[in-house]
Amino acid sequence: MKGGRSKSDTKKADAKLSVKKGAAATKAGKKTKKEKPVKDPNKPKRPASAFFVFMEEFRKSYKEKHPSNKSVSVVGKAGGDKWKSMSDAEKAPYVAKAEKRKVEYEKNMKAYNKKQAEGTKVVEEEDESEKSLSEVNDQEEDEDGSEEVC
Repeated sequence: MKGGRSKSDTKKADAKLSVKKGAAATKAGKKTKKEKPVKDPNKPKRPASAFFVFMEEFRKSYKEKHPSNKSVSVVGKAGGDKWKSMSDAEKAPYVAKAEKRKVEYEKNMKAYNKKQAEGTKVVEEEDESEKSLSEVNDQEEDEDGSEEVC
């Protein structure tokens, strides 16, 4: 078989083609990352759940009993085990505190949303006033044929 391709030559050619296809596919198929919206630092933080209210107190007591322990994971595991072993009656004060925090958070969110709504109205009004000023200036320029400097 003179002039024919050997099996190794065809494999090399196929490998080159497959690399090119793969590279072209990744370029064409790339999805651009969407930028995350900027978080408002004035937005109220969500309230802690009953477990996290419990953990606030548990961490303090655990550190008093075990001052040499610096591991966060050990404290978390011990708190989780204690929470699971507690009865509903023992959890009740923490649930009540969490509910109070939740009510307070909802009040703060209503006030925040109201403030945000008012803020967007003010921005829209400013945009409209700027547009109306530019339209008046455009009409003056057209009538005179030249620009007036203030």
